[in-house]
Parts: sequence; structure tokens; C-alpha cells
Amino acid sequence: MKANIYFGSTCKESNEYKEVLSPYDSRVASQVAVCCEDDALRILEIASKSSEIAKKTPLHVRVNWLLDVVKKLELNKEDMAQTITDEVGKPIRFSRIEVDRAIETLKLSASAMMNLHGETFDTTAMPSGKETLAFYKRVPVGVVLAITPFNFPLNLVAHKIAPALVAGNSVILKPTSSAPLTAFKFAKIFIESEFATPNTLSVVYSGKGVNDALVKSQIPRVISFTGSVPVGREITSKAGIKKLALELGGNAATYIDKSSDIKLAASKCALGAFINSGQVCISLQRIYVNEAVYEEFAEALKEETKALHVGSPYDDKTIIGPMINAKAVTQARSWIQNAQDEGATLFYGSTCKDLMFSPTIMTDVTEKMNIVCEEVFAPIVSLIKVKDFDEAKNKMNNSPYGLQYSIFSNDMSTCRRAIDELNAGGIVINDIPTLRFDIQPYGGFKNSGIGKEGPKYALEEEYTQIKSIVIC
Repeated sequence: MKANIYFGSTCKESNEYKEVLSPYDSRVASQVAVCCEDDALRILEIASKSSEIAKKTPLHVRVNWLLDVVKKLELNKEDMAQTITDEVGKPIRFSRIEVDRAIETLKLSASAMMNLHGETFDTTAMPSGKETLAFYKRVPVGVVLAITPFNFPLNLVAHKIAPALVAGNSVILKPTSSAPLTAFKFAKIFIESEFATPNTLSVVYSGKGVNDALVKSQIPRVISFTGSVPVGREITSKAGIKKLALELGGNAATYIDKSSDIKLAASKCALGAFINSGQVCISLQRIYVNEAVYEEFAEALKEETKALHVGSPYDDKTIIGPMINAKAVTQARSWIQNAQDEGATLFYGSTCKDLMFSPTIMTDVTEKMNIVCEEVFAPIVSLIKVKDFDEAKNKMNNSPYGLQYSIFSNDMSTCRRAIDELNAGGIVINDIPTLRFDIQPYGGFKNSGIGKEGPKYALEEEYTQIKSIVIC
């Protein structure tokens, strides 16, 4: 099936398409329209005009729009899950979970907008003031450019377009070309809804001149991007004066305290490190283990990892399916080899057939190895022995990233210190840093980006702006 362009509410075929092959068996999963600069410029013009209509659409209509999409998505859950698995090779059990989460994100967006209010002020509070009616209200920003990645091709789209549209903005969606049909089907539900505001959602894909035309234009007032640090830097350098929400990945870490439940920690860490083949921004990459329990934990983690089913993403038992493409596999293999050349030990795994990369545990690593200091985005985790929480904390914080960290401990004072002293946007106690609830604020420190996802917080920080009013 073709992922076509949406010029606002009008679906158009392209002059050229590119095949998207399944990472699992190389079947043609979809065809994506190859776009050009003229497509982007046309969509920018449509979005600019429709933003004036969007902001005047009553809130009850916008809310009903999202709730209608919820109903349609619920009716098409299995088809959408299958499409995710076809395009990116995500195990079907997790594709179904992603659809469920997207539905929750839509509901959260509608609820958050219903509860987003302004505030009144008493302007006699200071001697320089006088009696007035003063307040602020939240208004739409105008046009939002949403750029989304392959690893959560539905829910990350939902996190951007649902709050943006319900806030009364016009949205240009540029989804990954690795999962275009997932985004196209989702957008189609929005656009064909009886509650849709015409032309307020457009869809465009990669092609010559597209990125620069969209990013450099002053028509979008917000760019919401999830992806790599290099692309985030490029967007920042070209965007000009506008709001940026950049979720740029991480290097998630956890600490295993000597007081922790080792079996529980090992079970959770195996899942957190290898779910979705490690292709998650908050995939567990570094495990710092107290020396008193290091050997016990290492063996427990190996056994838990052995139990993870690697295989067809269409099998309900599968936890680990294929990686997204050959480039990702090549990088993962080279980083493992480089680490071994520098003295690291392969503790478990590292076998590979086609794009099926087995879960891999490394030991005897150093802080300068790529598998430790960079974002791996592969099913690779490193075990590092430490004396205590202080050593673990220093090593965890000594990273250019700061998205999410966690700690396993039954010592309350250590847990409290972790909350206060770990330098990341999210801290999890007694679970993996891969844990995320869509109702929470989500976003990191340092190179992990700026801005927040989570419907309530995205509405407040990115998709609305404050207008101050004084009536004398």
C-alpha cells in the first residue's frame, strides 16, 4: 500500500515512490512517496492559511475530533499493529501495546486541553498598580512541524499531533520514511473524521529540499523533533526564531544496590536492555552493579537474557525481533568489536543473522568505549562493577546525555539520594529507566534535548502560548 502525500485534506499520489522493505523478511511492506521542495512549500502555504481556521474552531469540536479518532483506531487496532510490525519489525505483542498507548495519548490530549486554563491577577498587589481586570489566556501557536522516528512510529506521532491539533494549531507531519504507512493510516483517520477541521493536518515525506524548506521557513512556529543529536543540532542551526522541542535520545543507566532484589532487578533489566532490539531512546545501556552482588547479578542477568525469545516478530512469544536496517547492525557489530579490541569481554550473545541481532552483554568495559559513552540503539548492555552508589552516580552523570536513569535499592536513603543527585529528566526507583507513562512529562537534560512530551506538558510548553490581557 502506498503512503501518499496529504496536502491538507487532499490526498495526492507522487510521481515517484520508494519501496519500504520488512526488516524481518525483506518483503515490500509499503511504498513511500518521494517528495520535493515544491511539495513542502505548497504544504507550508496550506498550513499557514488553515491555522487561522483552526484557532477559531470551538474546543468541543476539537475534543470530539480526537475522541472520534480514538473510536476509529480502536476498531482498527489489529491492522495498525500489523502495519507497525510489517514496516519496522517490532514484535507484534509490542506493536499492539503501542496502539493501545496511542489511544491513551489521544484521550490524555483531549482531557488535558479541557483542563488548560488561564489565570487572573490582582493588579493592585504592588504600589505601582491600579484596579483593572487582568488575566492571561492560552492561545494556539499557529503551525506545528512534527518530525517523527521509526522506533515508535504510531505513539510518537500521537504525542505530537494530538495535543497540537486539539490546541487549535495546524500541523505538518513529516514521519520517518522507514514507517510511512503507519503514519499515513493514522493521519487518514484524522483527516477523514467528520469532526476534522479542513486542511489542518498535512503529511509530507523525505526528498530533495524538503527538510530545509520546512525547517528554515518562518511559517512553523514550533518544530517538534524526535531523533538523533546530529540532526537535532542541524535543525537548531537552521530553524531561526521559533519554539523547538527536541527529544534527542539518551544513554540510560541503572544502579544495582547490594540491598536490592537481585532476581527482580535482573528480570527487569533484561527486558529494559533488549526490548525492541534496544532501539528505544531510554533503552537500558549501562548497568552499574555494587561489587558485593556483581557476580550474582551478572549470572542472573545472563539467565534472564537467555530466556528471552528471539525470532519472528509475528510470533506472540517473541521479545526481540530484527533491527531496523543493515546500517544499524553494522554499527552495533563494529562497536562490539572495537570494545573487545580495547579489552572488553563478551559475556553473552553477539550472534547475528541478517538483521536478527541477539541480545548481548558486555563486561570489562571502560567509560571511553562507544558502547558505554554513546547511544548504542542496539540490543547491547554493559555491566560495570562499582564500590557504592557514589561511584555509580558519578559515572552515570558523567555523560553528555541525561534522559532517564534508575536505581534498584531497598535502602530508602540511597533512593532519596538518587532522586536528588542523578542528573536526568526522569528517575525511576526499583524499575528500569525504560519505564515511561504517557501521562507524565518526558524529556531530558543536556544533549538529550529540550522541551517536554506528555500531552499536558506539551500543551503548556510547546503548542500554546500565553496572551496577557488588561482591561482598564
